[in-house]
This record gives sequence, C-alpha cells and structure tokens, in this order.
Amino acid sequence: MNIPRILKDKLASKAMLTVTALSSLIVFAIAFGLYQRSRPILVGRSLGELLLSTSWRPFKGEFGFLPFIAGTLWVTAVAVVLAIPFALLVAIYLAEYAPKAVREWIRSLIDLLAGIPSVIYGIWGVLLIVPLVKDHIAPAFGTFSSGYSVITAGIVLAIMIFPVIVHVVIEVIRSIPQELRDASLALGATKWQTVKHVVMRKAMPGIIAAIVLGLSRAFGETMAILMVAGNVPKVPTSVLDPAYPLPALIANNYGEMLSIPLYDSALLLASLVLLLIVLVFNVFSQFVLVKVEQRIH
Repeated sequence: MNIPRILKDKLASKAMLTVTALSSLIVFAIAFGLYQRSRPILVGRSLGELLLSTSWRPFKGEFGFLPFIAGTLWVTAVAVVLAIPFALLVAIYLAEYAPKAVREWIRSLIDLLAGIPSVIYGIWGVLLIVPLVKDHIAPAFGTFSSGYSVITAGIVLAIMIFPVIVHVVIEVIRSIPQELRDASLALGATKWQTVKHVVMRKAMPGIIAAIVLGLSRAFGETMAILMVAGNVPKVPTSVLDPAYPLPALIANNYGEMLSIPLYDSALLLASLVLLLIVLVFNVFSQFVLVKVEQRIH
C-alpha cells in the first residue's frame, strides 16, 4: 500500500537532485563556453602577459587587462566601503528600534530603490554626483577631476547595492530568536549592548552572506558605472582618477570593431576574467563564513 508513495517520494527526490545538479553545472557551462571562445588569444599570448600588461591597443594587437581589472576592484571596493556601514546601521534600526509602521514604510522605499533601472542611477550620477566631485570634492583635496572617476562610480554603485544588503540583513536579524534578546536584557544589558554582543554576533554569518550578495551585484553592474566611471584604460592611482571596469569594457565594445583580429576573443576573455573574479570572491567569502560560524559555535 505504501510502496507507490515511497516510490513517488524517491522519484521526486531524484528529480530534484537532478535539477539541482543541472543548475549548479550552468556556471561551469558558462565558464567553459567563454574559455573556448577565448582560446585564440590565449594561444598566442601568455595569461600573465594579458593580465599584467597595461597597454590596451587593439589595433596594434595589444590587449592588456590590468587597467580594467584594477578599475573593477577600485570601484567595487569604494562602493562596498561606502555601502556597508550605512546598510548595517539602517538594517539594525529597522529591525530592532523602528516602530512597525515606520519600518514597513521605510522598507517599501528601500525596496523601491532596488527596483529602479540602472540607467536611471547612471543619469542621476551624471547630473548630480559628477558635478559634485568635479566642483567640490576634487578642489577640496587640491586637485582636478573631470568628475567621471572612481569615487563617482563608487557612490552610484554603493546606492545601488545598499537596498540589497539592507533587505537581507533585516531578514537575518529578524530571524534571531527573541529569547536571546530577553535573556541578555534580563542580565542587565542595555538595548545596544544586546544588539551589539548578542544579535549581531548570532547574525554574523547572514550578514556576511548579505555583503557577498552586494559584492556580486557590484562586480556585475554595467550601465550606471559605464556612464560615470570615465572609461579611460589606465590603472587608477586615486579615487579621483577615471576607471574602466570590465563590465563597461564588454558593454562598450562587444559587437563593434570585431573585424580586428583577436578582439572578439579578448572581450570574451574579459568576460571569463570577470566571472572568475566573482567566483574567487564568493569562495573566499564562504571560507570566511565557515570560520565565523566555527568561532560562534
């Protein structure tokens, strides 16, 4: 009587396992496809030469990716440094301090930020942040900047990843059992001490996961960054220098001038490098996450 039901359960389990495995293999399929299309440029040049060279002159057959990798890392680092403190403070307030009506109203506005198209952020950055950097921030440091710079792209990108981090961190904090808070308060701890030493400690793995999600969004953002970063193929030396992140390089050039030998292969190699950078950061974050969980438990 129970055999058909057990059989159905096993079949459903196997089917879900198959779908899960196939979903996981998509990443490897994308990486393999990009590698296959990148092989022509890898055959004639060493990987070290391509990744460490600063010369990007496709018409002369020079494809140095260092300016684009550095631009990606600079912009992402600035965005994360700017976004994380504000996102954590907002999430803590909404999860622990704000009245329910205020929390729901502000969360709706933050969710709205997450749904705004990236091109709108780009236009906003061109109209507001670029003049701010050019006319006020750069002169305050005694230097000149066109306004299209690392700091401009970082500010725009920080605002874009801000709602992603806030939303996840709120859910993580709200999932912490109320009993832990009550026990801490009963021992004489203040509200802030409870949040700092109990809630945040317990929520740390989830907070790291939220930051990783924000990082992944930051690495892959294209349109808004393309509009405000400056797109100059040189390694930035300060936050007021222009940058040319990998997503902007691919979006700007793929489909154009592909009659140049190896240009198509170079742009697909740029896509593969971007994918590997995101993969490395995700693996590193998982390592950190495991260490944090071990320390907590």
